[in-house]
Amino acid sequence: METKRFQIDPKHMDMEQIRQAAQILREGGLVAFPTETVYGLGGDAEDPDASRAIYAAKGRPSDNPLIVHICDYHQLEEIASELPETAKKLSDAFWPGPMTLIVKKNQRIPLETTGGLETVAVRFPSHPVATALIRESGCMIAAPSANTSGRPSPTNADHVWTDLNGKIQGLIDGGEVEIGLESTIVDLTEEVPMILRPGYINKEMLEKVVGEVRVDPAVLGTENVHIKPKAPGMRYKHYAPKGNLKIVTGQEETVVKEIEKMATEDEAAGKKVGIIATAETEDRYSHGTVLCIGDRRNEDEIAHNLFAVLREMDELGMENIYSEDFSTPRIGQAIMNRLLKAAAHQVIEV
Repeated sequence: METKRFQIDPKHMDMEQIRQAAQILREGGLVAFPTETVYGLGGDAEDPDASRAIYAAKGRPSDNPLIVHICDYHQLEEIASELPETAKKLSDAFWPGPMTLIVKKNQRIPLETTGGLETVAVRFPSHPVATALIRESGCMIAAPSANTSGRPSPTNADHVWTDLNGKIQGLIDGGEVEIGLESTIVDLTEEVPMILRPGYINKEMLEKVVGEVRVDPAVLGTENVHIKPKAPGMRYKHYAPKGNLKIVTGQEETVVKEIEKMATEDEAAGKKVGIIATAETEDRYSHGTVLCIGDRRNEDEIAHNLFAVLREMDELGMENIYSEDFSTPRIGQAIMNRLLKAAAHQVIEV
């Protein structure tokens, strides 16, 4: 299969190329496209065959639901069997934007799209290319991240090309994404809203709009194996580089010393070692290949660079990777959620 690559500047939209990509979707094909969070792999959400094709292209478990992307709140009303008052409040506050709502579905969205569940995950992206594509296609677009399942999510078109070239019909290159972490997922099917996946929109922001909000206890990957994540996708390994990633937590000085010690030992044993550091610490390592994820005072920068740094570690062929922890105040939970899953919860406390 040949993958057609469309080059589109979000600030100066080439609508002819948008129309060509939209036509692929209408004909049952798959198109990867940028959103403000990460690149998504899109197909017609109402077409069971398109959803099956998404799972096949990614190698994604078929019980892991796809998020339906819309460009108008009324589309949520059209596919939900019931909508709580909180849906309107949250959508008014955060849509278009990086928030996904889970509601009970009607029969319009097939079970192939929802991973066999009677609920549907829905989001209204703010990226101009995404909204133009949805509108022009006339489809609600089912779209997980546009990567091979388990790999770091794609934050630019080259990441998508590496994973999916030849497996999908189209790729819209709209440049680097803005946020770099997937959307916050909020389950509205119970009385109290529950965060199933943390993201840019955090618990405090949600509570200012709707009051009490809970967080799924499994979100940060508790070691209690009896706690089952409510979101099916959280059961699977995600975001992982090919090398063995471990997170080192503790006081900054102690963390740097421990990583330096392990990197020295690994290099002596002939291993290629990568270190994920911050602007404050990168110059303090004398062993390993050090990649700076950003300034610790700039959470948005760290979030934006996370997946790109993990992919760069693969390109450099790093066998062992050590990362400092990034428990920052606003979106640290979301950053660490992704990093913990990428490391398969291998944490060294010092």
